[in-house]
Amino acid sequence: MQRGIVSQFARLPILRHALVPIGCFATVVVAGVVGLSVLGGVGLLEAAFWLLDLTSIELHFQDHAGPERATKVYAIVVTVGLVLSGLWIGETVVTETFGGRIPTEVSRATMQRRIDTSEDHVIVCGYGMFGRTIANRLAEAGRTVVVIEIDEDNAKRAREDGHLFVEGDARQSQTLRAAGVDRATKLVAAIDDSNVNIQITVVSGAATDTPETLVRVGDEMYESVAKEAGADEVIIPEVVSGERVTRLLEQSPD
Repeated sequence: MQRGIVSQFARLPILRHALVPIGCFATVVVAGVVGLSVLGGVGLLEAAFWLLDLTSIELHFQDHAGPERATKVYAIVVTVGLVLSGLWIGETVVTETFGGRIPTEVSRATMQRRIDTSEDHVIVCGYGMFGRTIANRLAEAGRTVVVIEIDEDNAKRAREDGHLFVEGDARQSQTLRAAGVDRATKLVAAIDDSNVNIQITVVSGAATDTPETLVRVGDEMYESVAKEAGADEVIIPEVVSGERVTRLLEQSPD
C-alpha cells in the first residue's frame, strides 16, 4: 500500500517540473567539484568542501603553487550558479504550491485511492443534467457512484456534489480501469452523444468482470446498435419523458 502511495506522488506535476532545476543544480555541483579539483590539484572531496567554504581556496594556495586567481574566479562563478539554480528550485516549489497544483494533485491521489478500494459501485459516464440526476439520486439512496467526466465545468460540479471522480475520456480503457470498471456492478453511459455512449459500451465490454451497462441514446435508430455493442438496457430520455408527460395528462383531475 505504501508503495502505491509513493507511486501516486511520484507522478505529481511538481516533481516533474522540479526535475529540470534540480538537474541544473546537480550539474553545477558536479562541474564545480571537478573544475576545482583540476584547478587546485586536490581530491574531489576537498574540492567539494571548497564549495562550502571558499576561504579554504586561499588557505590552500598559501602552501601550494597554482592558478589561485583562476580558481577563485571559477569558484565564484560556480557559487552564483548554485544560488541561481537553488532559487529556481524554490520558485518552482512556491509556484506549484500557491498555484494550487499540490492540493489538487494530493486530492486526486486521495480520490484515486478511495476508488481503488470501492466495490459494487456504479460508474456514471458524463455529468450533464441526465448523468447528474442519476448520480445524485443513487448517492441519496446510499450507493457509491464514480463519475467519469472530461468537461472541466462538469468535472468541477461533480466534485462539488461530493462524488468520487475520474477525469478523462470514458472511451479509453485506462480511464474505465481508473474508475474501477472491473469491480463495478453497473455502468451508465449518460453522455449526450449516442455514438460516444456506444463506443463506451464496446470498450467497457473488454473488462474482466463486465458490469451491467445502461446506455443513453438520442434516437430509436441507435437502440439496436447499442444492444449489439453489448448494452443491457437502452434508455431514450425523450421517449421516457414523453411517456411520463402522457401519463400525467391522462390522469384524472381528481
